[in-house]
Amino acid sequence: MKRGEGPAMHTMQKSLFINGEWVKAGQYTELRSPYSGEALAEIPAANEEETKQAIAAAYAAKAVMAKMPAHRRAAILESLVSLLRERSEEAATIIAQEAAKPIAVARGEVARTIETYKFAAEEAKRIHGETLPLDAAPGGEGRLAYTLREPIGVIGAITPFNFPMNLVAHKVGPAIAAGNTIVLKPASQTPLSAFFIAELLAEAGLPAGALNVVTGSGRVVGDLIVTDERVNMVTFTGSPGVGIGIRNRAGLKRTTLELGSNSAVIIDKGVELEPLIARCITGAFSFQGQVCISLQRVYAHAEVYDAFVEKFVAAAKALRLGSPLDETTDISALISPGDVQRTLDWIDEARRAGATVAAGGRAEGNILQPTVILDAGPSLKVSCQEVFAPIVLVNRVNSVEEAIERVNDSRFGLQAGIYTENVHTALDAAEKLHVGGVLINDIPTFRVDHMPYGGVKESGTGREGIKYAIEEMTELKLVIWNRRQ
Repeated sequence: MKRGEGPAMHTMQKSLFINGEWVKAGQYTELRSPYSGEALAEIPAANEEETKQAIAAAYAAKAVMAKMPAHRRAAILESLVSLLRERSEEAATIIAQEAAKPIAVARGEVARTIETYKFAAEEAKRIHGETLPLDAAPGGEGRLAYTLREPIGVIGAITPFNFPMNLVAHKVGPAIAAGNTIVLKPASQTPLSAFFIAELLAEAGLPAGALNVVTGSGRVVGDLIVTDERVNMVTFTGSPGVGIGIRNRAGLKRTTLELGSNSAVIIDKGVELEPLIARCITGAFSFQGQVCISLQRVYAHAEVYDAFVEKFVAAAKALRLGSPLDETTDISALISPGDVQRTLDWIDEARRAGATVAAGGRAEGNILQPTVILDAGPSLKVSCQEVFAPIVLVNRVNSVEEAIERVNDSRFGLQAGIYTENVHTALDAAEKLHVGGVLINDIPTFRVDHMPYGGVKESGTGREGIKYAIEEMTELKLVIWNRRQ
């Protein structure tokens, strides 16, 4: 047995969660650990009929959820928070096993998931409209107007593998808070987290049909969620190619799309390097770089470039590789062998183009070593595409203005950071960086769960963050009273 791997998990057969019941599927696939290759579970591969049953259950439960008072929706979410706190170590172990997320990082995800549902419980009580002064316009005298926010209905949620519990929470939490029902398709590699949350929500008192978890092929389950007329909204986190396809096929459904990025940070001259090295290491290599806002590109001013590279490379080489269940592990396996080969191919392309691999660049089984690449051209895959691996580029620039241009020279625009001691430089960067979020004196890999989160360009449309997601998941209704009959 490998150090920290723990005993083999007993292979279990899971079921679909439809209309408050666990439903045996007609077909199953085997789920294996990305790190050890051991079998973890047999996962349902839903067919069209089973997916339609889940959608029908959500559709039938719409009226129940829409009529449920805010305090009751909040109480269900608060109960979920309590249950998840009690079973937090079990939740972290599930994440570590199915996603190969180092256990310490998995615990952090569970803590954030608890926060996300807590925020959702609080926001359930704060959904409101406003009054409008219609007499501001000629002819509006004698009328009272106000707005309401009503649940949009059935929400189709499609989630990725990299935050299998917290990104589910960012869709399920606000949906319940707003009085909607959900059909959830989790990523094929990380369905156990979703089944676990479904179990807890049932125990918390969520009505049957309000949450349905359906696993299987994107071409079957995902396509039906996107195209079925009973689904009112699709919220998706994943690749730009899939997201664009969803938007093209969704018709008049509302869509929130959280897509890719190749996030960057700018290091200005005159900044103290020691405090930011550890932050940049975290941003680049946390969960093997499989984070939408992972730090992929660093543009360091020529005056600090050499010192930054020396310190950053040394810190990257000091990271520990190993089992996700080993408490000392910093870097574990990528989500699939195919992703390991893809990233090795991209690194080789950079080498052939003249870039310098200053650290890493090789794989140990399914673990890619933390990799630092210098002087990578903007057209290389490691520069212009989303690498989703423990790879970071460090390039020299002669000014912040040049760095801003290079950050913006991207299909993506999720978040970007800048370290600078000059307030004018910081304000200028905040204005000129074409991204959804600008971090001053921090890495782009920062998110707390109530802030607005989303991007521009091919990074997506709409915003998450509980309050902002609820706005996406509700319809605005106007009511006007004519007091002069």
